[in-house]
Amino acid sequence: MLKNKPIKGKAASSIGTKKESSLHRSLKFRYSGADGITEAEAGIYICDACTSKGELIEVQTGNFSPLKEKLKILSKNYRLRLIHPIIVEKYIELHDMDGKLLHRRKSPLKGKVWDLFNALIYAPELPLLKNFCIELALINAVEKRIDDGSGSWRRKGVRIEDRFLECWHSSLVLKKINDYRQFIPFKGKEQFTVKDLAKAAGITPIVAGKAIYVLSRIGLIEKIGKQGRAFLYTHGGVHK
Repeated sequence: MLKNKPIKGKAASSIGTKKESSLHRSLKFRYSGADGITEAEAGIYICDACTSKGELIEVQTGNFSPLKEKLKILSKNYRLRLIHPIIVEKYIELHDMDGKLLHRRKSPLKGKVWDLFNALIYAPELPLLKNFCIELALINAVEKRIDDGSGSWRRKGVRIEDRFLECWHSSLVLKKINDYRQFIPFKGKEQFTVKDLAKAAGITPIVAGKAIYVLSRIGLIEKIGKQGRAFLYTHGGVHK
C-alpha cells in the first residue's frame, strides 16, 4: 500500500508561480479542489497542487521532458496526476499598448486528444510509472496578444502576453496502460503503417508517427516488418 510522505503548502509567491500563465493557474486551482493546497511541497520538489486526498497535481501545457525525472522520483512515494490541456478551440484577442481590445478572432486550429503525443514523445515511458496518471483537459482558451512592437518578427512585433481558460468541455483520464489502446483504431492482429494510422484517426502523419513511437515504447504495439518502404505494426503485449 502506498504511504504518502508529508506534504506542506508553500507561499504563493514562490519561484515558479511568477512565470505561470493564467491558464496554468486556473487549472492548478481547479484540480487542487476546495480543500486542497497549491504550491505543495513534497520532498525536495514543489508541485502545482495537492488534493485533500493526498494526490499531487502537476499542470503542464508544453512537452513533458522537464518533468520526467521529477515525476519518476515522486511516483515512488506519492500518487500523481499530470494535467495536460488540449485546446479544442482558441480565441485570439489583439490589444493595443494601452490594453484596448482591437479585435477578437477564432483560430482555425482545433486541438485533439491526439495532441497528447506532441508532448509525450519527449518522455514516452511516463505511462509506465506506478501511482501515476495523465488527464487531458479539453478546454477553450483565449490568447491575449499585445501590439507593442516587442513580439517576434513572425507576428510583426505582436507579443503573446497571456492565455486564459474560457470554458471547460470534458476530460480524458489515462491511468492504466490499456487505457492507451483507444489510440490504436485497429482490431486483433490487423497490420498497419504510420500512414494507415493517420488516415484512420484523422491526424497528420507526423502526429501518427509520434503516437506509434510512444505506443511502441510502452509495449502496446510492435514492429513486425515492412510494406514497401513503410514499417508495419500490430498490437503488442497485454498490460493491466
